[in-house]
Amino acid sequence: MDTGTGQINRVTAGTPVTGELFDTHTHLYDEQFDADLDQVFSRMAGARVTRVLCVGFDVNSSEQALAMAQSRPGVVAAVGVHPHDAADVAPDYLDRLAGLARHPRVVALGEMGLDYYRDLSPRPVQRQIFREQLALVRELVMPVIIHVRDAFGDMMDILRADGISPAGGVMHCFSGSWEWARQAMEMGFYISLAGPVTFKKAPKLKEIAVKVPQDRLLIETDCPYLAPEPYRGRRNEPAYVKYIAEHIARLRDMPPGELARVTTANAKKLFNME
Repeated sequence: MDTGTGQINRVTAGTPVTGELFDTHTHLYDEQFDADLDQVFSRMAGARVTRVLCVGFDVNSSEQALAMAQSRPGVVAAVGVHPHDAADVAPDYLDRLAGLARHPRVVALGEMGLDYYRDLSPRPVQRQIFREQLALVRELVMPVIIHVRDAFGDMMDILRADGISPAGGVMHCFSGSWEWARQAMEMGFYISLAGPVTFKKAPKLKEIAVKVPQDRLLIETDCPYLAPEPYRGRRNEPAYVKYIAEHIARLRDMPPGELARVTTANAKKLFNME
């Protein structure tokens, strides 16, 4: 086990991932990939990343995510409105999301939620747009991808009051405490960890990486953002999800190949791809 002090189990230290990986949160339509998207997919294949979920943050990017899923093997899509963009929705945004969500390559609604860290949309508007999308989640009985930052109290209050669908959901790029993770899992959510779990000064995330039950754990890059060590500060891409898998495997004292198998199986189950 890697406790953050440099003490790593000798069995798993340096062991590469074997088996397929599923990057459960990407934004591959981002302009940062325009110049080398084919090479990104080639590196992804070389890293044994066989599936990626391309996630929208507003209606236009949701359309781009679906187009990516239709044009690239191994890609599926999610459609939704991020809290940053909640103040800019058009009157027909829910109808447009619903139309996209009915496409067979769309496997979830999101990302949606609350972000009080940047407050790029007024908080009452964030909460309204989130609740409207949650109603669509329940209507379509689809998994939901939740973005939450510095807003866990309001988030959990809304989820408890409104509910989600029986299809469940995921707290993506989780950044909260173990207590919030525990409460989310009690509601049926998966916990997804991204590049920050590999950072040296991330003791809470490392604790969560160890404590989350095996059948509730997912991994992601959230690319092009939040590249893991050893690429921190650079553009992120799906191939780098292997570094997240290897790091969590060391923390949990398990073979990286088993971590890959478990998290891929969890993702396929959540997104109904079994």
